[in-house]
Amino acid sequence: MSEAATATVPAAAPVRPANKVEPFLRMDRMPTVWCPGCGIGTVVNGLAQALERCKLDLDKVAIVSGIGCTGRVAGYVRLDSFHTTHGRPIPFATGLKLANPELKVIVVSGDGDLTAIGGNHFIHAARRNIDMTVICVNNHTYGMTGGQVTPTTPPPAIASTTPYGAYEDPFNLQFLADACGAVYCARWTVAHVRQLAKAIEEALQKRGFSFVEAISPCPTLYARRNRLGEGVDALKYYEEKSVVKHGAPTREVGIGFQSEIAVGKFVDRERATLIEAMNERYSKAVRGYVPYPTGHKPRK
Repeated sequence: MSEAATATVPAAAPVRPANKVEPFLRMDRMPTVWCPGCGIGTVVNGLAQALERCKLDLDKVAIVSGIGCTGRVAGYVRLDSFHTTHGRPIPFATGLKLANPELKVIVVSGDGDLTAIGGNHFIHAARRNIDMTVICVNNHTYGMTGGQVTPTTPPPAIASTTPYGAYEDPFNLQFLADACGAVYCARWTVAHVRQLAKAIEEALQKRGFSFVEAISPCPTLYARRNRLGEGVDALKYYEEKSVVKHGAPTREVGIGFQSEIAVGKFVDRERATLIEAMNERYSKAVRGYVPYPTGHKPRK
C-alpha cells in the first residue's frame, strides 16, 4: 500500500457555533470606540441577547440614543437607529411611538444625558407611562466631554468640575423612576451579564415605561481621578459589593461612593399607558371618538 494511501486523514475542524448576538450588531463597525474596561459593550451585548430571546420583528424595533459615550450605541446595533441631540433621546422616542404605536422603542443613554439635561423628559415620560424601554448606563460621570460631575456622582467622588470632591446629593435613579410611575425598574452591574440581559428582556416585554439601570465603570476618567484602578478592579468591586434585593423599597437602594450596591428587580406593575389613558378619557368625553391605536392587544 502506498505511503499516500496510509497517511492519516486530519479530522475535520469543529464547526464554530453561530454567535446569536451578531445578527443584531453592525459587525462591520467593530471594534467599538469605547475604552478598554468600559462596560458599555457589555450592555450592548445584553441588549442583543434580550432581542434574540424576545423574537421581536426587527422591522418594528427602533433604538434612540443621546450624546456621550453611551450615545454611540445606536451606531452599533443593526436596527433603525436615531442618534439624537444632548438630553433629547426620550422626546425623540416619544415622537416615534406616537407616530407609529406598533414600534418597540428602546432608549439607551448615559446618566448625564438622561438625568441632567434630559431629566425633565425622563420624569414626564415615566409619569405619562409612555410605552418605551429606557436603559441607562450609569458610570457616574460624563465620559466623553471631560469627566464632569453628573446627577448620579456620589460624594465625595472627584470630577473635573468638583476637584475637591462632589458635594451634592445624587439621584437614586430607581427611586426617581418608581416615584414618577415607571412600570418596571431594575438595576444590575455589568458584572452581572446574565441578570442584566434578563432584565432588559423583561423590560422589553412590559407595556409602558420600563427602566433598566446598568452600573458601569469608566476607567479612563472616573476611576483614574478617584484612584480606583482599572476596569477589572471595578468588576471585582461590583462582585464584592453588590447585594441582590429584589422587591426592596426603591427609596432604600441609593448608591454611595464605593459602598454597597443594591441590585435586582424593584418594581414590576401594570397601569394604563399614555395612549390607553387618552383613549379611555376621550371615549367618555367625545361622541363618536375613534380610539388611537395602541400597538398592542387590549388588556384583559
